[in-house]
Amino acid sequence: MIYLDYSANTPVDARVLEQFCAVERRCIGNANSHHQAGSAAKAEIDAATIKIASLLGVQPAEIIYTSGASEANNFALKGLARLSRHAGRHIISTPLEHSSVSGTLTALQEQGYEIDLLDVKQDGTVDLEHLKDLLRPDTICVAITLVDSELGVQPVQEIAAILKAYPHCHLHVDATQAVGKIPVSFEGVDTMSLTAHKFYGLNGIGLLIKRRNLALEPLIHGGESTTIYRSGTPTVALASSLACALELAVENLPERSASVQKRNAELRAALCQHPEVRINSPENAIPHILNLSVQNVKGTVFQRELDAHGVCVSVKSACSSDGMPSKAVFAVSRDRRNALSSWRISLSHLTTEQEITDFMQAFDACYNALTQ
Repeated sequence: MIYLDYSANTPVDARVLEQFCAVERRCIGNANSHHQAGSAAKAEIDAATIKIASLLGVQPAEIIYTSGASEANNFALKGLARLSRHAGRHIISTPLEHSSVSGTLTALQEQGYEIDLLDVKQDGTVDLEHLKDLLRPDTICVAITLVDSELGVQPVQEIAAILKAYPHCHLHVDATQAVGKIPVSFEGVDTMSLTAHKFYGLNGIGLLIKRRNLALEPLIHGGESTTIYRSGTPTVALASSLACALELAVENLPERSASVQKRNAELRAALCQHPEVRINSPENAIPHILNLSVQNVKGTVFQRELDAHGVCVSVKSACSSDGMPSKAVFAVSRDRRNALSSWRISLSHLTTEQEITDFMQAFDACYNALTQ
């Protein structure tokens, strides 16, 4: 099997798994319990929180553990909407968002909130002039992904600077595809989501980073935890494993990125030899994601053919609906047929040169069969 779907899920690093198992065996108490075992568990989760905060450049009190980024996105957007409902009901987002963001916004729209989507330029970034045109005194939130799961990086710091003139408007950033791949800053941001399984951590643990002065309504009420914002028994071993995965990702980011950049360049050069291939990822996109289309061949068809050859790739985000064109690719290309033909290769520092060679052999076979 050739695995080229690292943006959907990454294999857990052995050191992260070892950390999880060690803490799970060692910390048998409930961190909320007032005895020795409970104190040991609380000390472990506090240490993990301090490490995570240091790595992300935030305060420990700004960290809320969640089951993953989807929960964090729901928590942030619903909480911000309720917090600011007296100031307005206008929210700005983009057509590039993960379904946990777009789905939450649809739910809010059904409750009477007004949603506007930003235009996307051909380089994959949102149009900042359009943002300025859309902003209103009753705009309460801008929700944007830092790295779109199909295309590229967004100018979050520039957006944060624009929003300084709108005191009632909060900025939510989905950093799920960014953490561990590019440097991430919380500066100018009110809420930020991420999840461990995108950077070689375990599934089932994520974070919402929240400014301390934001009093969001909890998604889960009742019971003690590490924070009033999310009740339930703290997942000590998972929190410790996330801290371990994040530390490894941050420390090794430069060499991991260089390796991925090399593989991306090899792929682009090889794929561009095929006349029916169209590279949708802009040049400024992070190298971990390469979105392409084979003209007049649906992305789902090409994906199934590659799967039959033992190659794993994605059509759109893993959480997107089948049978619909990629909203991200359509936003950039304005070409519905091209968006229907698009699919995504996502790379890792684990991707080898031999895997790229084997992938291209499989790709050539599929290409020749499907473009006749």
